[in-house]
Amino acid sequence: MKIALAQFSAVAEPAENAELIRARVREAADQGAELVLFPEASMRGFGHRLDTHAEELDGPFAEHLRETAREAGVTLAAGMFLPGEHRTDQDGNESFAVRNTLFVTDGRGNESAYTKIHLYDAFGFTESDTVDAGEHPVIHEMGGVKIGLALCYDVRFPNLFTHYAREGCQLTLVPASWAPGPGKLDHWRLLAQARALDSTQFILACDQSVPSAAGVDAPEGPTGVGHSMAVSPDGRILAEADDAPALLVVDLDLGAVEKAREQIPVLENAQEIR
Repeated sequence: MKIALAQFSAVAEPAENAELIRARVREAADQGAELVLFPEASMRGFGHRLDTHAEELDGPFAEHLRETAREAGVTLAAGMFLPGEHRTDQDGNESFAVRNTLFVTDGRGNESAYTKIHLYDAFGFTESDTVDAGEHPVIHEMGGVKIGLALCYDVRFPNLFTHYAREGCQLTLVPASWAPGPGKLDHWRLLAQARALDSTQFILACDQSVPSAAGVDAPEGPTGVGHSMAVSPDGRILAEADDAPALLVVDLDLGAVEKAREQIPVLENAQEIR
């Protein structure tokens, strides 16, 4: 199974990001990719107001993704924002939250949408102030392959990944807009490898590039550290970008999942701790 990780820095305007996505998908399809993964917040970068641009899955951004996937003959996965619940703050100001969502489509009706379960209330950032949490894991099926869906901060929670593995997933997608800071790149790389080992599956972790490396003004917020990577079920990094925009195309041997689960049967050996 040939996949592509399309690392870029999303700007404020969804239409600009949609056109960049179209160009990268065409490039990936030309290299034989069947699945093209883009980062979290591909629709509109963090640091910009989100509720004013959130759209349902019948809106123009999702329709553009469908059209792009259909034209290229690929499955496309990208982070976007759906409208959330109405909120009123302590001063009486009204707003709407958003749902941080990974949308997967082949443009021909095979679609899934996962809303981020674990919100990034850490390192001084409070995603839950403006984002509604999801409640359920989501598995996308593509040509008989089960694919787990996750987003960014989810990668710190092993149970989500072992759940997907026990449900038969051979890979899990982890698009992100990873916040920079001391040690954060080390966390990103280590966590992707750890989740691959925890669940003996491929982890496809696609981050936003570093804004300065992409020639994009950096707003406040989690803007990405780059270093998108494909990690094998035995924890090896198969391919890794640097901090600039990049397209990584990787051929996955899905047979490696069964082999890893035979050699490292952590799913079978796990004991409930009381």
